[in-house]
Amino acid sequence: MTVPAVLDAAAVERALPMPGAIAAIRDALRAGLDPAAGPARSVVPVPHGQLLLMPAYWGRYAGVKLATVAPGNPERGLPRIQGAYLLLDGETLTPLAMVDAVLLTAIRTAAVSAVAVDALAEPDARRLLVFGSGPQAHSHLAAMRAVRPVDEVVVVGRDQGRARAFAEAAAGDGLTARVGTAADVAGADLVVCATTARTPLFDGARLRPRATVVAVGSHEPDAAEVDATTVCASTVVVEDRSTALREAGDVIGPVQAGMLDPDTLVGLAEVVRGAVPVPPSRPRLFKSVGMAWQDLVLAAAVHAAV
Repeated sequence: MTVPAVLDAAAVERALPMPGAIAAIRDALRAGLDPAAGPARSVVPVPHGQLLLMPAYWGRYAGVKLATVAPGNPERGLPRIQGAYLLLDGETLTPLAMVDAVLLTAIRTAAVSAVAVDALAEPDARRLLVFGSGPQAHSHLAAMRAVRPVDEVVVVGRDQGRARAFAEAAAGDGLTARVGTAADVAGADLVVCATTARTPLFDGARLRPRATVVAVGSHEPDAAEVDATTVCASTVVVEDRSTALREAGDVIGPVQAGMLDPDTLVGLAEVVRGAVPVPPSRPRLFKSVGMAWQDLVLAAAVHAAV
């Protein structure tokens, strides 16, 4: 029996700096990876949360992520999302590595967002508003700085202590940073929604005409971080149309019901490959639900680097 290498969070962090993660996702899409080709996520409800099973295959590799979502964990001082990624040789299906999925998920979600922002946002976008103060908020700050000249950050969080700590850490890293409110969306070039909110976080009528919004907090059809105004006013880009129409509450949820023509959704791969132009005169919204191919691409990159 082949025993796979165990790659913990420290190994993932060393092997996968954010610029490298962004490049790996972009390169896979440009090389022809089809986000619609893989199996759908399996979601299994359990008494205290969910089990998520996410298999994928691409190129030389196959793999599967088992992630757990336990909403009550933060009160226990534990991560809300935990899990492991099993990377396999694509031809023999021999186990190659067991990768820490918590950090892998944090990096891959932000890296995908950065690929989208790099294709959608104004080149001089520098004012960032972040909703949330957890791991995804921190990862997204690093990802946005990797693709745009961000020098000003406003943090909006439900937990004011965590929001202040996040803003202070950003200020210590050389940025102008402060805690703000949802009204600060009016001055933002980039808006990142990385929360567990199930209802919209801000009034879309306040968005700047050329702002870019990223919403990553949910993969459930009845939860939405953005409102119908934002959706209807924006060019809406998703990882995959069929997946978004099944899982993305920000696109199909009760708040947006009947407000969006599904045919207007733009696939991320099309934007990255330059196949679909993005109108410069209206906001852009990237809605991500997280897909298994993203974990596979980055797990393979980690394995190749160690």
